[in-house]
Amino acid sequence: MSLSAPRMRVPIAAFVLLLASLAVAPLRADVRVPRVFSGNAVLQRQMPIPVWGWADPQEEVAVEMNGRTARARADADGEWMVRLPAMEAGGPFTLTIAGKNRIEIQNVLVGEVWVCSGQSNMAMTVAGCSYAQREIAEGDYPAIRMFATTARTSLKPLPDVPGDWGVCSPQNVGTFSAVGYFFGRRLQQDLNVPVGLINSSWGGTRIEPWTPRAALEGLETVKDQLQALDRVVQDLASPKEEHREKIAAAEKSAQLVKEMEADEALGAQMAALDLDDAAWKQMDLPQAWEAKELPDFNGLVWFRKAVDLPADWAGKDLTMYLCPADEVDVTWFNGTVVGRTGSFAANDVLKYWDVPRAYKVPGNLVKAGRNVIAVRVIDTAFAGGLWSQGPVRMELEWIASDAKPVPLAGPWRYKVGAQLIPMPPQLDGANSPGLATALYNGMIHPLVPFAMRGAIWYQGESNLADGPLYTDKMAALITGWRQAWGGGDFPFYYVQLAPYHYGADANPLPRLWQAQLDALKIPNTGMAVTVDVGEARDIHPRQKQEVGDRLALWALARTYGRKNVVCSGPLFKSMTVEGDKVRVSFDHVGGGLVSLNDRPLVWFEVAGKDGGFVRAQAHIDGDCVVVSSPQVMEPVAVRYAWDQDADPSLMNREGLPASPFTTARE
Repeated sequence: MSLSAPRMRVPIAAFVLLLASLAVAPLRADVRVPRVFSGNAVLQRQMPIPVWGWADPQEEVAVEMNGRTARARADADGEWMVRLPAMEAGGPFTLTIAGKNRIEIQNVLVGEVWVCSGQSNMAMTVAGCSYAQREIAEGDYPAIRMFATTARTSLKPLPDVPGDWGVCSPQNVGTFSAVGYFFGRRLQQDLNVPVGLINSSWGGTRIEPWTPRAALEGLETVKDQLQALDRVVQDLASPKEEHREKIAAAEKSAQLVKEMEADEALGAQMAALDLDDAAWKQMDLPQAWEAKELPDFNGLVWFRKAVDLPADWAGKDLTMYLCPADEVDVTWFNGTVVGRTGSFAANDVLKYWDVPRAYKVPGNLVKAGRNVIAVRVIDTAFAGGLWSQGPVRMELEWIASDAKPVPLAGPWRYKVGAQLIPMPPQLDGANSPGLATALYNGMIHPLVPFAMRGAIWYQGESNLADGPLYTDKMAALITGWRQAWGGGDFPFYYVQLAPYHYGADANPLPRLWQAQLDALKIPNTGMAVTVDVGEARDIHPRQKQEVGDRLALWALARTYGRKNVVCSGPLFKSMTVEGDKVRVSFDHVGGGLVSLNDRPLVWFEVAGKDGGFVRAQAHIDGDCVVVSSPQVMEPVAVRYAWDQDADPSLMNREGLPASPFTTARE
């Protein structure tokens, strides 16, 4: 399945939750607060702190922390909100909420809070990035916490989203969003205050589902998506008798999958080192199972593979790299669980279908000779299995040595478990993350108005074909979030997509690069350029340290006022025609323009009045680049790195690369 296509089939386990979301009034009795107010939370410093929740109508609620107290009375709907006075960084504190009952939330810090959102490159974990074992071993930063929201869609704004605050440690940092973590780590080190990161991201998703409806209404280009949303709402409102039998069958099949997922004894049996799997069928991996062996199958499948390891690998810690498991998996090594991502029973499936896996294998499990890997995959929609859109790491690596990794691609044994029966066609897509507003409703709105400093965003692959239209969609997203929070133009920093070879017949990536560059006209935004840290054959480049650091540079310079910080590489400012040459000026030249490794500047092109671009010679002249070609005597336009396969060399002395750009407009 293409990464640019959103999932459009309703996950069966989520169907009951979907219907419940249409009546969003929460259950009441005891005083309650959203999950984002839970143990280990970080609250925003230097701002009034909203705390809200639910209680019986007219019940009085008192909130106290760090000697500050605020009171409110629940309204007729049982909703209440207070604002604690602004505080400086510190903690740990206990946040107490008292009405007819009492809630005590422990180990709360006050510091800097940022929302981290987007698709799979934001969701990608520290365990999947470069130097993962080292980063995990060194990830002891208890003042950094991450709240990871559960994947949720909704046709209406939800009041809450499940999630938990994790304290950064070597035991759990591997599950953190890599971009979010490296961004937060840089802030924490430079500011020396606690940092809270709210990771609300979902692989393969478009920008429209993350945007509030009011912000989309003004975009003619999404009119058809809003109409599709309205049709789904109408379908759900239609008489349900005609669907009852099919819904019952679908729910029964979902229950069987849940029971099989929960059966630890069955899992241990299927992963056992001595299990005779000779009668199991064979499938070459990576590939989607619906492509050949299991057409139209959704449900649970076990995979097994025996690998021979050299004697000197015995007892050594390894890292197992697997391609994405569509959608959730549990992975065993010699009968012991070494990793798991997502849960069908917890309705946490669609978030992980395109996320590569990277699991640590403890040395005490590793033997010389025959070892067995087992993976249980549960898929609720579309392709399913251990798959890849392009080249991907699928191997065992002994990182502490120079030994060649042991490949895992190739033939695996597989056995089919419980199958999921689809929902009626009239309801297909009702819980899809592809529906406009669905992710904002389910995963962002429940966080509003949690006090935070700003947001970081890494998305665009699924909107690749939008080209210049993406600028307006970014403006709608940013404006919509800012209006929802009601705190003015809070900082919004985003990542320009990394290079990736999307195919020989089309070259849409530069057009999206330009759209992202143009989005800098939106107030209080910044863009991390990543043209130098992409991987042409991997849409999930592993060098996330640089991405997080570059986002942090924008925050340090623009949000926190660090005047000595250069926050960006060169960004196109203007061009001047000088006879047969073009002089290009840049913002963010820092200490001056340079060429990577002093090599000649490449990937500059000029065009004459006919609009045809040709390769040009280019050289640095002070804070400008002078571009020319003997084929163009009267230049009218210039562009740089306008190709998905470009290997650009222009940067500033601080080592930050220049963004691709074009002066020709469509």
